[in-house]
Amino acid sequence: MNRLFAVCALSLLLSFANAQSTGTRPIPLHTLQQKFEDLRFGMFIHFNIPTFMDQDWADPDASPAIFDPKKLDCNQWADAAKAAHMSYGCLTTKHHSGFCIWDTRTTDYNVMNSPLKRDVVREYVNAFRAKGLKVFLYYSILDTHHKLRPGFITRQHVEMIKAQLTELLSNYGEISALIIDGWDAPWSRISYDVVPFQEIYTLIKSLQPNCLVMDLNSAKYPAEALLYTDIKSYEQGAGQHISKENNRLPALSCLPINKNWFWKTSFPTAPVKDPKMLVNEDIVPFNNAWCNFILNVAPNRDGLIDDNAVKALQEIGRLWKNEGPVAPLPENEAPVIASNIAKHQPANASWSDDMMIMDFGNDDDFTTYWMSNPTVKQPWYEVVFDHDQPFNTITITEAEPAISHYRLEYYENGAWKPLLTGNDTRRVKIHRFNRVWGGKVRILIDQFSKAPRIAEFGVYDERR
Repeated sequence: MNRLFAVCALSLLLSFANAQSTGTRPIPLHTLQQKFEDLRFGMFIHFNIPTFMDQDWADPDASPAIFDPKKLDCNQWADAAKAAHMSYGCLTTKHHSGFCIWDTRTTDYNVMNSPLKRDVVREYVNAFRAKGLKVFLYYSILDTHHKLRPGFITRQHVEMIKAQLTELLSNYGEISALIIDGWDAPWSRISYDVVPFQEIYTLIKSLQPNCLVMDLNSAKYPAEALLYTDIKSYEQGAGQHISKENNRLPALSCLPINKNWFWKTSFPTAPVKDPKMLVNEDIVPFNNAWCNFILNVAPNRDGLIDDNAVKALQEIGRLWKNEGPVAPLPENEAPVIASNIAKHQPANASWSDDMMIMDFGNDDDFTTYWMSNPTVKQPWYEVVFDHDQPFNTITITEAEPAISHYRLEYYENGAWKPLLTGNDTRRVKIHRFNRVWGGKVRILIDQFSKAPRIAEFGVYDERR
């Protein structure tokens, strides 16, 4: 691992220096979010070593020798996307088993050591740009080949992630969005603390300020706020569905045109999803709700999209045209990106029934909550740190809106000090302020319509 660390550090330094010379001027995030929604419809491309195993989850020890797409043609992919009036593509540069399909210095487990010996990411970005399509990249934090998984993650793993992202964001021109997977998900169990989200997010923005960062697992968090993502994502196959009536945030919904994400031997003869259904039930209603739709089309082992999928995309193009910008996106709070230092810390509160005690108010589970006993007239909730901590952001997520007036205070040098008085009636309340230091922080609830229920009380120290 020491050799890997040295290579990653060198790659990071060289690529970072290259990226800093571009001088890209940052565009306001809200403008980028609007531009993303205006794209409306794009192609997800799951193509990696699982393609050659008839699996979505590949053997982490699979030999690079099996990655051998003898007819690889990214231009065919781009033509198929254009036929459906898609605006962009997104390629799986590295999936959960860690095989990199670009020419990377960070690991030998990559496409240059396969029979193909060609940089697939390079060919993809060139082909899509030549057709006027925007370029997105997918990247998995979970990496079972390199033991970047729970219980094994070291600082060297974090440096490898940073080095790989630096290569991808330095060597392939403008990347409009990075879709990250395998992070803070129930199945990956890699938290935003073990692999620090704020550190990775800041690196991405330093390399390409106008690259949107999307975490595919952000559906864990409330639909009313952007936590750990620039764009709210919904994977339909995982039971994540956007509210077409109530959504107010920039969003992405994804679905494969086949039954699975990666190509299977059954795909050439199995029916694909009905183009008319995809247009009428996905593209059109999602676009009307500020939700971009990305449809996965998996290339086969030759490196080509199957004929049945190509024909379905052509039919989508016959039924649907991109009519340009969607309605103006509502203003929204900047994403919360820092670690929640209140998570799992000791908590105190006014009286509550035992089955809904204060521990549930900061357990990193938005389906549980602390509930004040209905007889309490002035409820309060408090998080205690083991030493004074710096923080500049607090979030209050209610199980349902009930709190209308409240005060936030912090404890410093033996005394409670006021932070702010709030009257935000939304379910998710985000407050940013100048950094303070304190050993405790609390909310005093002055007015409420029913017994307050706090699902999560978050405290953060954001870089600004």
